[in-house]
Amino acid sequence: MFLFKEALSALGVVELPLQGRKYTWSNKQHPPLLKRLDWFFTSDEWTSLFPETSVSTLSMETSDHMPCLVTVSSNIPKGGTFRFENYLMEHEHFFSVVQHAWSLLVPHNDMTKKISAKFKNLRRVIRAWHSHLSSLKANIANVKLIITFLSLMEEFRDPTLEEWNF
Repeated sequence: MFLFKEALSALGVVELPLQGRKYTWSNKQHPPLLKRLDWFFTSDEWTSLFPETSVSTLSMETSDHMPCLVTVSSNIPKGGTFRFENYLMEHEHFFSVVQHAWSLLVPHNDMTKKISAKFKNLRRVIRAWHSHLSSLKANIANVKLIITFLSLMEEFRDPTLEEWNF
């Protein structure tokens, strides 16, 4: 361990603190054994270029290892990206929404411009419609929040049998 620390010092790297939990691995037994197996380092140059770099833990869903997310922030503005979700096609109103969007008039005679405008209309209409639906992403986020809460609780006390089974 001494040689490892000496190598880190010689390289001039600094540790990025882990936000969220104190551990990154669990043996998933009752009571759990919790250990930190992961460490994150960066150079001084990186830290000066990206001072808001952080490492946080995500929810442990299936593995015994906690996934970690390295976030690199910048001041560059970015627009909202629309991502089509496959489950939208299963919705009972999907085809009527698509038909409505595709039937909107576009002021172009050139077929290339016309089809491009129709796809833009389709994206705009589906995005607006999707914003009014119950969000699958929000439901997944809520489940992950519960998993995160239960795993955080493990740091302070052993889970009850009911909590463990949940």
